[in-house]
Amino acid sequence: MSTSLRSHSKVNLGLAIGPTRPDGYHALTTLYQTLELHDLITVSATLLESTKPSSIRITCNHPGVPLDHRNTAWRMVERALARLGVAAEVHIDIDKRLPVQGGLGAGSANAVAALLGLEQELGLELPAPDRLQLAAEIGSDVPLFLIGGAVVGLGRGEEVYPLPDFPSCECVIAVPEVSVSTPEAFRDWDQRNLTPGANSDTLKRLSRSLASVWSAPHSSGVSPQRGDLAENPLLALVRTGIENDFEEVVFPQYPLLGNIKRILAVPGPEAPEQSALYAALSGSGSAVFGLYATTEAAKAAQQRLARLGVTTHRTRTLPRTEYWQDMRLS
Repeated sequence: MSTSLRSHSKVNLGLAIGPTRPDGYHALTTLYQTLELHDLITVSATLLESTKPSSIRITCNHPGVPLDHRNTAWRMVERALARLGVAAEVHIDIDKRLPVQGGLGAGSANAVAALLGLEQELGLELPAPDRLQLAAEIGSDVPLFLIGGAVVGLGRGEEVYPLPDFPSCECVIAVPEVSVSTPEAFRDWDQRNLTPGANSDTLKRLSRSLASVWSAPHSSGVSPQRGDLAENPLLALVRTGIENDFEEVVFPQYPLLGNIKRILAVPGPEAPEQSALYAALSGSGSAVFGLYATTEAAKAAQQRLARLGVTTHRTRTLPRTEYWQDMRLS
């Protein structure tokens, strides 16, 4: 007996870096968006007598994935068993389909899928607040996968709030063979913002962008005065100037990533209808993504990058209800 789940990915539609906090982390404001692109997680678990210690085993088809306590799924299951007060023999199989360390939250999503699979297997369930607290202990972008859809992240990204969903749209993920160090990106950011408090305004800027969209109609109500901004709140968000602050330091270090963003965003004057609704770096990279109104525009973006030899994945954004419906394999 086992439980299999789709472990979905995410992109950061926007990310603003604030000042360093007393705990050493940077204050962040970000907007996460879940995607249909996923890994597959299969969990089997058997309860043991309370006198026996738990055992956790991980298998994976990707050689770069750790199979011990360094794995977020391992740590999630280990701590979940402790909180549940039970011992179990657990096997987690990770069918890796997402890029490793690409800024798509793959490892974080694996941890949440492993937790949900464990609960299903044991017939036990942590209360929702305990789930979120545990997820925040495992990693900054783990809690978002307990919500899905469009999610605002505050603090270091772990304090999460659901945003009314954007309509689903086509998405192209470019995953060049570039490895970006997140700690190094933060250090480079700090070096560029040496004046005390200089980068605190970035948090306010993204917060204002999110607030402007949060208050806009998101369901059936369309205001004639707002036109397409009401019909597509993603466009409203883009027009506020939302962006990812990491691009300021990552693109100079890795010019290829900036070039990929330009190719994703604008096809050229001969095909303006194929322009992206929005394109950006996800997290600190190395994945770069573009969002498109049509399948044809997304396919055209893939073809442009294929000519450069850049690997791409075509997927779509996944609103909250679909996220939860699509997670469990039929």
